[in-house]
Amino acid sequence: MDVTCIVTANAGRARFFSQARRAARPEEINDMVNSAARLRTTETETDALGQRAASKSRHSVGAPTQPSGYQPHQSPAEHQTEIFARSIADYLLQAHQEGRFTQLVLAASPEFLGVLRKLLDPKVLAAVTLEINKDYTQLTPDKLREQIEASKP
Repeated sequence: MDVTCIVTANAGRARFFSQARRAARPEEINDMVNSAARLRTTETETDALGQRAASKSRHSVGAPTQPSGYQPHQSPAEHQTEIFARSIADYLLQAHQEGRFTQLVLAASPEFLGVLRKLLDPKVLAAVTLEINKDYTQLTPDKLREQIEASKP
């Protein structure tokens, strides 16, 4: 039997649904929350970002210092988003290996969909039948089914 896994996600939350038949109501099977997405950067990071003048440096030696020009590869928020996307990708890989779905529908906010897509295993990517770049994490299962049906070609 073809079982479709439907994932609705954004940087702060991911909901997983299972749908046995196309017209069936999706059943919610898991809900993941990225608690770090709700925190301020100062609560998740201990290092100060940005340049400091000599008078405001930690060591204040009195002489002006040259700015290092260092820019982190990712902001702390982007890093937390990637960690959350990786946990979703791991969950989907395990579910696919266990045969819990044969088809996958991804509905995620545009920014998060790009991050998630890069982290999915090729076997999981091969199961994707539909991608929707909208945030449907707040929809009821019935409304979600309606939106997916309307998005299918």
